[in-house]
Amino acid sequence: MSANDISRIGMAARYSEAAVFNGIVYLAGMVPERGDVDIKGQTEDVLAQVEQRLKECGSDKSRILRAQIYLTDIREIGLMNEVWDAWVVPGAAPPRATVQAPLANPAYRIEIVVTAAQA
Repeated sequence: MSANDISRIGMAARYSEAAVFNGIVYLAGMVPERGDVDIKGQTEDVLAQVEQRLKECGSDKSRILRAQIYLTDIREIGLMNEVWDAWVVPGAAPPRATVQAPLANPAYRIEIVVTAAQA
């Protein structure tokens, strides 16, 4: 594969779970698989998905370049941060933005988009 090739992982009709270009991994917005748990449970679920997708793309959470986090209720940022802080690699916390936004499914409380370097 040449440096100009784009690799797409987890293709669906409308989007890919991830794309890799020139050593950079771009993940789609990861949302919880369960809508019946609280923000901490949904955050754990999404971060596990992020880790799995990064692994599939030849990267890991220590190589995250940027994270964008969308919360349906910004008042839950403290609870989300508890999970995030325990998950993020010490000394490798990426630049991050966290905003409040409505999400596609009313059961979703969080969505996370990550860009990372391959290992």
